[in-house]
Amino acid sequence: MAEPHPERAPVEREDKRGFLQKLAEFIHPGPDSRDELIETLADAEDNEVIGAESRVMLEGVLRMADMTAGDVMVAAPRMDLVNIDAPFDALLHLIIDTAHSRFPVYEGEKENIIGILLAKDLLKLQRAPGLNIRALLRPATFVPESKGLNDLLREFRGNRNHLAIVIDEFGRVAGLITIEDVLEQIVGEIEDEFDIAEDEGDIFGLADHTYRVSGDTPIERVAEAFGITFDEEQLSEDFDTIGGLIAHEMGHVPKRGEHHAMGGFDFVVLHTKGGAVRWFKVSPARGGDAAD
Repeated sequence: MAEPHPERAPVEREDKRGFLQKLAEFIHPGPDSRDELIETLADAEDNEVIGAESRVMLEGVLRMADMTAGDVMVAAPRMDLVNIDAPFDALLHLIIDTAHSRFPVYEGEKENIIGILLAKDLLKLQRAPGLNIRALLRPATFVPESKGLNDLLREFRGNRNHLAIVIDEFGRVAGLITIEDVLEQIVGEIEDEFDIAEDEGDIFGLADHTYRVSGDTPIERVAEAFGITFDEEQLSEDFDTIGGLIAHEMGHVPKRGEHHAMGGFDFVVLHTKGGAVRWFKVSPARGGDAAD
């Protein structure tokens, strides 16, 4: 009597690799580590197998596998926060100044984050002044500093809240991270509303009587526009642009949100790209912040 379910013989899949391909793989086996894989990608670009942009993106994906939220977050001191009790005009001024689309909202102490406010939602208060701002808040997402970027990107893609508050090992607010911060690890700096062609100008007057200044603006142009007198050391041949000068005086590459007082003016970093400042916001320095 035949067995009701005879055992099936294993199906052997045909190896479609050619002899030369098998020989090449035997002589030059595939990469065994991430660094070797990155070197292989560089060789592929040199041999015109892949383009430069493709190589950069693939390297970004590989490097991101070992990165955490704490590696790329905006640190707590540089976070732009909204006070739940702030008047509408103050909220509107903050949104215009920072040009962010999402803001953590706190009540009482800044550690007490109670939700996320979308800039577009604030416009609803103009049409309905009696509306309570609490009704506009979206739930805040909290993640540990050790959260892997791969997992975080998956979570961002699965919900509509593309901002998370980063918490340290003691449960305190360490910073924030957005989906843009994660994606930039793969594709590089993402251009936004501050990315204007260099030939379109370098200093722009804003409605609130402040200025937006390109980091590539020559130092002499800034001196002329704002009446700032620079000394000989500041006008050395080591740097020609205002971005280079400020980075030199600060002793590091400025990050978004950092301030530097110089010549009676406050230079706030609005946007960076490729390790350099693309745009500053410039306004008269307040009181003791003024520097010669």
